[in-house]
Amino acid sequence: MSTQAGHGHELVPRPEQTPDALRAALAVVAPQRLPEMQRTKDEAFAKAVEWQSLSPVRGWVLTWARDIEIARRPDLAARHARARSNLEHEDARTAEEALRELTEVLGETMKAVRD
Repeated sequence: MSTQAGHGHELVPRPEQTPDALRAALAVVAPQRLPEMQRTKDEAFAKAVEWQSLSPVRGWVLTWARDIEIARRPDLAARHARARSNLEHEDARTAEEALRELTEVLGETMKAVRD
């Protein structure tokens, strides 16, 4: 596991992008999502065999690395939750701001897990 400085408190260090490391991190930051992780892992591996491609597995790893990055960082988790809760707000300006914020959070998260 690795860490990045500069964005505040982290619940766990950033895990390596392997199924076992991602599962261990998820067990700490969002254990209620473990069944979902296993289900989507099974689906990704089945598609990989069917398609004869590792793309579904790579996508699975990146998706869970992203979700764990959000969950392990309370600053991102709060921003993400707030933005998602306002996406369908009746005030168009609030909904647009929520979409912009969600895009920023996801962009920051993807940059972090790809570095």
